[in-house]
Amino acid sequence: MKKILVLLAVLTATTSGCEKEYLNPSTASAAQVLTNSDGLITVCNGIQSRFTTGGALSPLYNTVASGGLTTRELLIINQGNIEEFNVSLGAGNITNINGVVRNLWTQCQLVRANADLVLANANNAADPGTRSGIVAYASVFRALAIGTMAQYFEQLPIVTQENAPFVTRVQALQSAVAQLEAAATQLSATPVSADFTSKIIGGINLPNTLQALIARYSLMAGDYDKALAAAGRVDLTSRSYFSFDDLARNPVFEVAFGNRNVFEPTDVNLGLPAALAPEAGDRRIPFYTRANPTATQNRGTGFYTASGAPIPVYLPGEMLLIRAEAYARKSDLPNAVLELNKVRTSTAPATFLGNTTLPTAPPGAGLAPYAGPLTADAVLLDIYRNRQVELAFQGFRLEDSRRFGRPGPGTTGAERNRNFFPYPRVERENNTSTPATDPA
Repeated sequence: MKKILVLLAVLTATTSGCEKEYLNPSTASAAQVLTNSDGLITVCNGIQSRFTTGGALSPLYNTVASGGLTTRELLIINQGNIEEFNVSLGAGNITNINGVVRNLWTQCQLVRANADLVLANANNAADPGTRSGIVAYASVFRALAIGTMAQYFEQLPIVTQENAPFVTRVQALQSAVAQLEAAATQLSATPVSADFTSKIIGGINLPNTLQALIARYSLMAGDYDKALAAAGRVDLTSRSYFSFDDLARNPVFEVAFGNRNVFEPTDVNLGLPAALAPEAGDRRIPFYTRANPTATQNRGTGFYTASGAPIPVYLPGEMLLIRAEAYARKSDLPNAVLELNKVRTSTAPATFLGNTTLPTAPPGAGLAPYAGPLTADAVLLDIYRNRQVELAFQGFRLEDSRRFGRPGPGTTGAERNRNFFPYPRVERENNTSTPATDPA
């Protein structure tokens, strides 16, 4: 990752529920930073830095932890990590002062607020190609912030103002998708400039990422036609990833998978119940887990094996599984199975970044085609199982568990310990619009 001077200090004092701004006289003001292309690009780089780095503070780490610990995908190694441990216990153990919950909320809200600032000032970039790149980049991170929060919170604010109103998670996802679509239209008409490309952190393929996120969040919002179309527009040979190095470190490796102190995969079955255990010979399992780790090795591998290991923004397999699920929910089971089999039967090797040994996509599963009943329930169940393997440790499992109607808290064979998180105390104390009651 490029070493950058992050100018977000003046932009991050404002959260969704409070407009207070504490100015540092040694920094530039927000007005100064956002008045030209270089300032806007620097803020874009800072937004990515806030979302992806910072260890246990980053949304990227906290969505992996939250999605995995609430669904038994991940196992706590050291109960002294009390915030993560309480997330693994779930129910009333996850309170509104929990650090994982708080960081997930506040850091995503800061990313969203700063992306909105960039979008509001994007016309200050004189060159059209630079402007379209800035709009696309800010739209990607606005969507990632909103989409991440929508996986864990039943309602959320999506504007920055005094006592910002809450909207439903579906409304929030629709807002993210609408901005992504506007950015995709602008980018298609005016491709990014060489100036933008030379100054932005590398790794993110903007045209494909915009479509991939439209597909992801449309699926979560229940818009299957839009999800199907957008996933079909993604070039599956492309790669889009967050870049890291020894200074801007891969946060999951830094906090968890690089040691045996916080959490690791529950087992080689990824904590799935016996009926959903990965099939024998699935080539993705040895990519994501160590079967026989030494006493000092974390069981988890995948995209979290080194401080500089890139983390994919999306996977080609995710797009295929989105199409499979959308077809299945539209009762087009033959096409659902066709897309599912593209994932099941793939024998492609793991995809690596350049000539390094750092992967950007897992190997193909190498399984036989789907041979189960041609019923919606059976096909969706196999899509769910393949999502849990293909997209292991990427934070989607709690959202998937709810969407696929898996057994929830308080039911026999529960596969998740909560449905949604409580609203953080910091928001409740500063925003009178916070819902009076937390989700159960």
